[in-house]
Amino acid sequence: MDRGKTGKKTTMSSKSSTTVEASPQISASGAFIVNTFCVLGLVLAFWVANTVYSIDLVTNPSHTLFLIWVIELPIVILLFSRYRQNRQQCSYLRAVGRGILAVPIGALLNSLGAIAMGAPVAFQCLPKTLHWSLMMSLFTVVPASCVLGSSWANWKRIFAQTKPNGSVEYLICLPAHGAVIGAWFGAWPMPLDWERTWQDWPIAVSYGTLAGYLVALVASLCFVLARGGRSRHSKRE
Repeated sequence: MDRGKTGKKTTMSSKSSTTVEASPQISASGAFIVNTFCVLGLVLAFWVANTVYSIDLVTNPSHTLFLIWVIELPIVILLFSRYRQNRQQCSYLRAVGRGILAVPIGALLNSLGAIAMGAPVAFQCLPKTLHWSLMMSLFTVVPASCVLGSSWANWKRIFAQTKPNGSVEYLICLPAHGAVIGAWFGAWPMPLDWERTWQDWPIAVSYGTLAGYLVALVASLCFVLARGGRSRHSKRE
């Protein structure tokens, strides 16, 4: 009898821990709001750059990238912190703090990756690399940090294995991969001998990053809509 009770208690505790650690689901309307605000942040950044400072990624990439990540920073952190794991143990403010701490860490990782792939390391290029890396951090590392925290198994599953589990993880996984793939394609024209201004670091890479990120935002919303439709269909059956 004692063994049976112990087994039941263990099963119940494991179920409860699984429930606590599961990512909260997000509705299609919620996913649409999150992605829309992320896009509006980018639109606002370009509007401020063009209207207030009369610059863009070609004429002044460093300042334009600075405006992008500064405006996008509170939007990404405040929105994704609402869908954090383990809500009983992780408060909203703690999730926000995790997101803030992830910004420089993600920037460091992205800058090292860019340098390893051939980004220039000259002193005059450091501000451009810094601001591009901070923007990439918001697209890749920060949302996962707000939601997943330091769960290495979940990070490995989402980024290394590309196996998101749940609607919120689709909003993390697809845009992150889209930004990285877009940056990779954007780097292709850089070594070509076309002598165009937009080939300089990190103009083409930034445009590729933004294009890949925006396409992946739409794709992630489509996945959330598809999952919602399948779940409703299964419930009816």
